[in-house]
Amino acid sequence: MSSMEKKKKKRKRKTGTTTAPLLPDDLLLSCFARVSRLYYPTFSLVSKRFRSLIASPELYKARSLLGNTEKFLYLCLRSHPPSLLYNLCLKPSQTLINEKGKSSVSVLATVPIPSSPSAHFQGLVAVGCNIYNIKETPCMEEENKEELSSNVSILDCRTHTWREAPSLPVKLLTLSASVLDTKIYVSGIGYKDGDSWGFLKNTFEVFDTKTQIWDPETIPCSETKCSFFNSKSAWIDGKFHVMANKVVAYNSKEVRWDMVGQEMGKYMNSDTYCVIENVLYSASKGVLRWYDSEVSRWKYLKGELRKLSLGDCVRLADYGGKLAVLWEEDLVGDKKILCAEIALERRKIEREIFGKVEWFSDVLTVPNSCSIVKVLAVTL
Repeated sequence: MSSMEKKKKKRKRKTGTTTAPLLPDDLLLSCFARVSRLYYPTFSLVSKRFRSLIASPELYKARSLLGNTEKFLYLCLRSHPPSLLYNLCLKPSQTLINEKGKSSVSVLATVPIPSSPSAHFQGLVAVGCNIYNIKETPCMEEENKEELSSNVSILDCRTHTWREAPSLPVKLLTLSASVLDTKIYVSGIGYKDGDSWGFLKNTFEVFDTKTQIWDPETIPCSETKCSFFNSKSAWIDGKFHVMANKVVAYNSKEVRWDMVGQEMGKYMNSDTYCVIENVLYSASKGVLRWYDSEVSRWKYLKGELRKLSLGDCVRLADYGGKLAVLWEEDLVGDKKILCAEIALERRKIEREIFGKVEWFSDVLTVPNSCSIVKVLAVTL
């Protein structure tokens, strides 16, 4: 065959090839919405188009409509000078050997989130796919009061970008925030309008995350008969509980504050607590406990928990009905952050709650200067 004939044959072969049509965006979004978000980083590497679809709000709307949302842990660390925020993701391609020698997919990868503002435990809350960072206002000189602001920042966990939200309507020296449904309830102590920091009062504010508006009607706190200074808060039995020098609960139906026994606040003197399915849990002094509100008494969390050697700095989170536990372990020059997932079983006859460690592993090594602020579970 001559060279001319070979060229003609090659040209015919080229003109005969056809390109497969591109799948429409709607179909791709429907496919992505049915797959675990753990695989999205891999999909994003395929093409710019895939990367754009993965980052689109429409994808998360489709996931929500399909009921295919997942819980993801976000870890906030305090360092010097800024705060560090990490997304803790399961690695689907790796395995971890559990106590019984069986393989598990529960290995975590850390994804750092840049430009995270300073944060503290009581001002960080998660609502849906967002993390809210509500800042206290530091006590400053009278002449600098005009510059004070109680800023609220929102981290969109779908895109890992921060944006500003409406500021608190009052300046709070200390605060504690808790979530019920789609509203954020903030108790704290601030100065009276027109007065100096020497005249402080209790404050209770409500923020609607759907409308992005602070409730203009302030809930009165004069009848609480205790100070909200450095208080802790939690929603239990449909009431907003504030733990300070006394424990009080706000009854929203009857619009009143009730005194509660001091026992509830016994193991909430540190930031080692969370609420899961209306039950308050604590890891104070490295011991896992739960509060039985029917008998007003703290009880030990029973079960297979002996392998968890928790230190003083422990943080808890509601991880889709399970208990996520993160704690620190000192190394030479560094410290290790460990994470465990505990399944919970409530036995009504025995009036006890049993925990079973499904997996645990170290997730991060950081300098000794870092410390855990809080761990939050976000729905994506």
